[in-house]
Amino acid sequence: MDHVGNPLRTAQDRRLPRIPEPCALVIFGVTGDLSRKKLIPAVYDLANRGLLPPGFVVLGFARRDWGDGDFESLALEAAKKGARTPWREDVWQRLASQFQFVPGSFDDDAAFDSLAETLDDLRERNGIPGNAAFYFSIPPAAFPLVLNQLARTGMADNAKSGGWRRVVVEKPFGNDLQSAISLNQLVDEVFTPQDVYRIDHYLGKETVQNILALRFANSLFEPVWNSKYVDSVQITMAEDVGIGTRAAFYDASGAARDVLQNHLLQLLALVAMEEPTSFDPNDVRAEKLKVLKAIAIPKDVATGSVRGQYLPGWVAGERAVGYLEEKNIPPDSTTETYAAVRLGIQNRRWAEVPFYVRVGKRMPRRVTEIAILFKRAPHLPFDPADVEMLGNNQLVLRVQPDEGVVLKFGSKVPGTTMEVRDIAMDFQYGEAFTESSPEAYERLVLDVLVGDRTLFPDAAEIEQSWQVIDPLEAAWADTTPEPYRAGEWGPRASDEMLGREGRAWRRA
Repeated sequence: MDHVGNPLRTAQDRRLPRIPEPCALVIFGVTGDLSRKKLIPAVYDLANRGLLPPGFVVLGFARRDWGDGDFESLALEAAKKGARTPWREDVWQRLASQFQFVPGSFDDDAAFDSLAETLDDLRERNGIPGNAAFYFSIPPAAFPLVLNQLARTGMADNAKSGGWRRVVVEKPFGNDLQSAISLNQLVDEVFTPQDVYRIDHYLGKETVQNILALRFANSLFEPVWNSKYVDSVQITMAEDVGIGTRAAFYDASGAARDVLQNHLLQLLALVAMEEPTSFDPNDVRAEKLKVLKAIAIPKDVATGSVRGQYLPGWVAGERAVGYLEEKNIPPDSTTETYAAVRLGIQNRRWAEVPFYVRVGKRMPRRVTEIAILFKRAPHLPFDPADVEMLGNNQLVLRVQPDEGVVLKFGSKVPGTTMEVRDIAMDFQYGEAFTESSPEAYERLVLDVLVGDRTLFPDAAEIEQSWQVIDPLEAAWADTTPEPYRAGEWGPRASDEMLGREGRAWRRA
């Protein structure tokens, strides 16, 4: 029942489940890794939680010459393997009956004509009033081809379809500022700008959204969230894996373009932004954009940043090859697998506070976290020997894998002397809440279908992020990455970068 018929229901009440209108989800590249590992399991989990409408259809489009039955068996295997929620055969049977497959290549006009006809048939048969979201689970090079096909057939046209038509674009959003502008212009021409969803799956993680809850729902943190009390901020994204099967993409991009430009700058923006006037998507994005515009890269990139490339080593007790020994990597590649940079934010709140951002592959363990390091107490009335074990107070937001929040502060050690050392209060999502956190793609797919753009960066944010990365890439162009062994926390030069300022990386 809608809120007009039910006086107790208001549109603002987020506790009520948000269920989309009847619609179709069209997945381009439906047989690929992302679709099998993330999208199909997310659709099953949403169905299992009762969050999809009765009139919901998944249309898969890929080059393989498969039929609906073959597609259903692939989807079944993917859903069973990747589902977060318990397996219920009745839910799957209901969902699988709404799966269809359209074979064809991206330059095949007849295949796209068939896709358009299928969507029109669904409007009549399933009571879907022209609503469809197109998910681009495809290489960025194919975006223009598919966008032009959607424009040619009129599938991107809201008026022609009689409902809403939305497009979901996966990162990377271009390879530099110029290519990002070109891609943004093309996608905004084919679809109306408010119907474009640029997905950054990090923003779908519960722990990332909790940054906003932690800051703006409590009076405890915001008074000290500024340069008067904060010494520095460290944002770390460490992966224990190598490049896997992504050699061609990774060697052409490197660590900075792969995740620093999107995931880590988005995390930085959420940590540093001012309180929005409301949680309207436009208000949230406006505050994030102000931060991105205020970012200052180091005056001397050579001393204020470090690039690294992993050598052979040991990770979690297993032998790991070096980057240059990875399959399909040129033996003379100078692509970085590690990047660390000291950024500043030129506004009153964050003046003189360094933001140290690092990302790396083949690190000792997988962890993504944001550490707010506070200034030392201005005066310690203790004997120096009693506070040798006392460090900076820290608030650590763990994004993955052990999602939670850690607060580190000094406390007296039990005994007859006044010895003070750091202790940690540790909150973990898995222990505090009975319901497990939904996967990022669950939240983001649902947001697309209900039309909520809060967690999706817009074109201006993407372009501003490239304004930060492009000058770094230009300065790094003729340099060779610093070596570090697989299983180490990056090159020695990275530790020296912080050491010169009297600081050290937090051991994540």
